[in-house]
Amino acid sequence: MPFSVCTRDCYDTCSILSEFRDGRLRVKGNPEHPITAGFLCPKGALLPKWFHAEDRLKKPLVRTGERGSGKFRETDWDEAIGLVAKKLRETIEGHGSESVLVYQYAGDRGVVNYAFPLRLFHYLNTAMLDYGICDRAGQEALRDVYGTAVGMDPEGLKNQKLLVYWGINASWTNLHGFTLARKYGLEIWTVDVIRTETAKRSDRFFRIRPDTDVLFALGVAKVIIEEGLYEEAFVRGNVYGFEEFTNYVKTLSLDYVSRETGIGTDEIRTFAREFAEKRGVIHIGYGFQRSLAGGEAVRAIAILPALVGHRFGFIYDMKTIDKSYAEGAFLRTKPAKRIPQMKLAEYIERGEIKFLYVYNSNPLASLPNQNRLRKALLENDVFVVTHDIFLTDTALYSDVVLPANTFFERLDIADSYYHRYIALNEPVAGLHGKSNSEVTRLLAKALGIDNPHLYESDEEVIRKVLESNGISWEELKAGGFVRVPEKPRTWETPSGRIEFYSQRAVERGLSPFPEYRKFKGKYPLRLLTPTYRMTITSQYHNTYWMIDPNLYINPADAGWRGIEDGDTVEVFNGNGSIRTEARLTEDVPRGVVMLYKAFWARILGWNANFLAADETVEKYGNASAYHSTWVDVRKV
Repeated sequence: MPFSVCTRDCYDTCSILSEFRDGRLRVKGNPEHPITAGFLCPKGALLPKWFHAEDRLKKPLVRTGERGSGKFRETDWDEAIGLVAKKLRETIEGHGSESVLVYQYAGDRGVVNYAFPLRLFHYLNTAMLDYGICDRAGQEALRDVYGTAVGMDPEGLKNQKLLVYWGINASWTNLHGFTLARKYGLEIWTVDVIRTETAKRSDRFFRIRPDTDVLFALGVAKVIIEEGLYEEAFVRGNVYGFEEFTNYVKTLSLDYVSRETGIGTDEIRTFAREFAEKRGVIHIGYGFQRSLAGGEAVRAIAILPALVGHRFGFIYDMKTIDKSYAEGAFLRTKPAKRIPQMKLAEYIERGEIKFLYVYNSNPLASLPNQNRLRKALLENDVFVVTHDIFLTDTALYSDVVLPANTFFERLDIADSYYHRYIALNEPVAGLHGKSNSEVTRLLAKALGIDNPHLYESDEEVIRKVLESNGISWEELKAGGFVRVPEKPRTWETPSGRIEFYSQRAVERGLSPFPEYRKFKGKYPLRLLTPTYRMTITSQYHNTYWMIDPNLYINPADAGWRGIEDGDTVEVFNGNGSIRTEARLTEDVPRGVVMLYKAFWARILGWNANFLAADETVEKYGNASAYHSTWVDVRKV
């Protein structure tokens, strides 16, 4: 059976055994893979349904009506590629190469499919994205403390006793990791605002209020230090600024921490004492750091594993190989203009983007403040090309839509941002569309470019990426996956140590220590928009038809608004409003409401991002702040 790998934007990056028999795709988890362990998540098990979906794009489309109207005509690939190339050339000649932006993200994480198209745009010296939608604040925060956001190998959990899931619903979003922790017999705690499925399946749940993660972590650190529970030899030898940090947390009142977080002082002490005794490690989630307080929170949380003697006692990101050859930034002849990902609408409004090429992403579902973004596209002169498997919301607003294929239809490899395995993806069958690399070669040819780097085959790129990382192509082909050994690591900070006093943060105009700030919106309820179990951002809504569009609200908040379970409600703020049904639950605390994120507006009529704030956290890389959104709710 051919080897496949799920290239979705997911921690687990599952190795799959696939076959195409009697006209149908069949999949199962690779039993030999130490993480996949022979089973797939519910989304992965349904991949054949996605592959065979009737609404897959089969022919290129050219817009004939207004943006968003859905009025297109079918055409052939020659005309479509010719039209895109012509408009691309005209835009560069008329407005300069920096008026062209390639917008892509991790909708498909195959190394070639993700990176190869960037070669063309590097060659053309276009503008590029400065990524900020997902984990940027946490990345910057961890670099402040450790010099890297790459944490521990999850297989190292077998030598640990306690795993804290901080702001991550791992039983939904990292199912194989959650299963691995249970297999190793770890005690599991969860720190979160919502009583998630993971919280319900944990040994302990610590419910905190929004934005108080930083304060809770500092309170825990205070107890560990003042009660002498820290690993003194490790801290003295490997931590920069410990004395200063000790003095900093001395000024913090545990009663104040308790009042703000909602966690009792006895619970804070219990957390600190047992975390120190069991030398806990922390899986730091992505969701809560997408907020105005997120970067400071991750900085504070990151200090705790070091206090109990871990060199890299956190899970956040993983980097096993250098993939830069696939992207080909060496083709540029001048530095790239970087456009913050979260400010796409702003740059369109300012007239700085005249040509937008979208692949591996659906920004008209995933970006915040959707009304502003759609208005910007309708009112400004920008030519939009989308390369996708389906007619997404972004495709609806495009001038040309190019059909993409799936990872079952092409050769690729994928690494993981969770574990240390590289997996092979072999083509199983071919139904519709072309890969990102195929379209790149067609565009390069239509533009009359003869640079050989734009015409390398997928296998050539893969072989060179693997060779540059000391990985055998033959070994990967034979086994379907290869473990990348971890090299000796150091802390890439100015001091060469773990920095409780962060010099890098100071250079960016921040306090040397994590700071707690209170944030208050114009509306009374904090809106949280986590991912749903059966979708990955906007993916699979149109194929699995398993979504949950309900608003979850605490009975106390619903009661005085006259809202009962099942009532139709309007959720609104200055960005827009949506209508849905209310579900009353104690899983959501008072003052907070929850909607699952990024469903297809063209199907549902709205999604949570019509409400989401488009502020960014500038000192943390213009990171997103989705969860710093405030709304109100009324019964309709």
